[in-house]
Amino acid sequence: MEALKKQRRFKKRWAVGGVLGAIVLLALWQWNWTVYYYQQAKGGLNIAFNTRPLAAVLQDTSVADSLKARIRLIADIKRFALDSLHLQDNPKVYQTLFDQQGKPLVYLLTVAEPYEMKGVDFSFPIIGTFKYKGFFDSTRAWQEEAQWKKRGYDTDMGEGIAYSTLGWLPEPILSNMLFYSEGKLASLIIHEMTHGTIFVKNDHETSENLANFIGDYGAERYLQAKYGTQSKQYLHYIQGKKIREPLVKFMNKSTLQLDSLYQSFRASHSKTYKEASKQAFIKKIMYQRQALIRQLRGDTTAPKPILELPNNAYFIGFKTYHAKQNQFEQLFYQQFRGDYPRFLAYLKAKYP
Repeated sequence: MEALKKQRRFKKRWAVGGVLGAIVLLALWQWNWTVYYYQQAKGGLNIAFNTRPLAAVLQDTSVADSLKARIRLIADIKRFALDSLHLQDNPKVYQTLFDQQGKPLVYLLTVAEPYEMKGVDFSFPIIGTFKYKGFFDSTRAWQEEAQWKKRGYDTDMGEGIAYSTLGWLPEPILSNMLFYSEGKLASLIIHEMTHGTIFVKNDHETSENLANFIGDYGAERYLQAKYGTQSKQYLHYIQGKKIREPLVKFMNKSTLQLDSLYQSFRASHSKTYKEASKQAFIKKIMYQRQALIRQLRGDTTAPKPILELPNNAYFIGFKTYHAKQNQFEQLFYQQFRGDYPRFLAYLKAKYP
């Protein structure tokens, strides 16, 4: 009997040792991803353990009243998103505050082919594929960007102004949010809450464009309901929209034209020819973009020289957030006649 118990204990230890050994081998095999997930977990825990409950912040006499008003405004926007836009409630969202101390929270790396309008996909377990890779650690972000550049890819490093865990984890208010205008803040909060309601797995472009559309639609309705159509808050947002919309259309059109240029390249074309053609075209786009902004703003000052040109990763990033907004707008107003509840029900059914 004792011998049988020893045999069972030996088998159990062997099984546990085998599992641990497999985990170690997997970690070594995928070492880069192991380090990446460790850094992300570390960054996430740093946020989780350094947030303050909003009740404590609102009672803190050292916190400016203007910032407390912004915290209350976020709560008001969230209520509007729940009651009027029927977005999904999550009691873990925006119940705490994380002080960024004026620093970026996360760095977003976008990578693209140099002579194709094609971004590199980053695949993650469970949540799917994205067009960017996020980093809490700036050093790690710049190191990975350097590796992609060395391999000949175009890269663009951006800064995330917010993030969503799709409702799985607590999401604090980020201190930098408190300095945004009412319209930008409303659009941002509703955008992130849309991700927690509808998420298009493995189609990052559709997911972000949809959140952008609902964020803009919701922000305009919120400002109208809270302040009125003649208020400075509403008029400021509408004025910004009058500049954003033509600019988005111009950039989407320019991205398609740049893609057409790449498709005209032949195997016989040298890298020097391709690079020169690419740089000349992008330079033309950026000067036309500057002229359009000046026209929309009524700016009569002398135009400034463009010292640094973007690359394909920049255009991929723009496309990810803006390429399909017109499609959702047409769907909303033409197929659903502006009926928001029917529109949302359709989206929930299409993207369960």
